[in-house]
Amino acid sequence: MTRGDAPPDRGALIELLAGAGFVSAPQEADELLAAAAAEDGGLGDAGLLEELVRRRLTGEPLAWITGSASFCGRRLRVHPGVYVPRPQSEPLARRAAERLPASGAAIDVCTGSGAIASALMTMRPCARIVASDLDERAVACATANGVEVYRGDLFAPLPRSLEGRADVVVGVVPYVPTPELALVQRDTLTFESALSYDGGPDGAGILRRVLAGSPRFLRRGGALLLELGGAEADLLADDLARLGYSDVTVLADEEGDVRGIEATFSPRSTS
Repeated sequence: MTRGDAPPDRGALIELLAGAGFVSAPQEADELLAAAAAEDGGLGDAGLLEELVRRRLTGEPLAWITGSASFCGRRLRVHPGVYVPRPQSEPLARRAAERLPASGAAIDVCTGSGAIASALMTMRPCARIVASDLDERAVACATANGVEVYRGDLFAPLPRSLEGRADVVVGVVPYVPTPELALVQRDTLTFESALSYDGGPDGAGILRRVLAGSPRFLRRGGALLLELGGAEADLLADDLARLGYSDVTVLADEEGDVRGIEATFSPRSTS
């Protein structure tokens, strides 16, 4: 197919993607068609579409191919090499917004594309939202999405003016146990960095660091919300109690799978 030929057959594209195992084939077909049309100015270059489809069939993330992904109803830029936000993280973002006062302050660690920070900016437009990430590609991507983001390890690069003032600390940090990385869907780690997933021997290594670093920034009564899975909520129980968190709630999805924890920072008075 060349420029000026008939429009590509959407039905055939859906069939091809479905046959390759993509469960959202109609949606993906529409996104690929739209991306090809936008890239070639609507001229119908079949070769361009074929190249985009070829990339998708290798397992390359759709968001890297189209340049964007939807998260909490907002379209976000997603640059190649940056962790792609997942729909499973949307309830965490919405719950964080519920805990965030209208004019409050929130911190999104390991922000990636800035998905959660961007969602909070939309849902709480008068609040101050800041984010951090180690990866310069993620920082550039989050910046392109309008996020106030700082490059560095977790809380290290954040403004000191936020110490003791944050109402919410939220994050989707790496939490897959190192021995289980081999079980992650094959195409995922073919393209995305293992650093976005590897949570250490028991999966809770970085989660513990966030627990330990949050009290410096959270106000009394502030909320900590972290995505996790498996038995990690149990693994963190002692750390949560020791560090002054209370009202710990395990967050689960509609199928009952553990997706995160929510806790309130309420340290004992030292007076």
